[in-house]
Amino acid sequence: MKKILQEFKQFAMRGNVIDMAVGIIIGGAFGKIVSSAVSDLIMPPIGLLIGGVNFTDLKIVLKQAVMDGENVVSPAVSINYGNFLQVTFDFIIIAFSIFMLVKGINALNKKKAEEPAAPAAPPADIQLLTEIRDLLKDKK
Repeated sequence: MKKILQEFKQFAMRGNVIDMAVGIIIGGAFGKIVSSAVSDLIMPPIGLLIGGVNFTDLKIVLKQAVMDGENVVSPAVSINYGNFLQVTFDFIIIAFSIFMLVKGINALNKKKAEEPAAPAAPPADIQLLTEIRDLLKDKK
């Protein structure tokens, strides 16, 4: 049992696992921001352009609700395709945003990789010979 706990600790403390956990948490928060942007900022004007339709209200009613005065005896049965469209649109925008983010990070990493590395220092014997040469030039 102790060995299993040690293995789990090694697994959990690896850099990749921690990086992945941070990515998942940030991704969840990012998803909420994009979902809000889509539902609160993008979809209302699109709905207005197509006739004032709220996408989440679009549905096909298969069976109407049965009412007894103000009480609902049997709720309505419907296919809520508008909500599906909304979630699909959220996904497309989130996927595109993440694609652009990864593309930007890759471009930055590519620039770092393309920067020329500083030339390697010459070996010690070459440095010594260069110093001797310079001293001999100064004596002339």
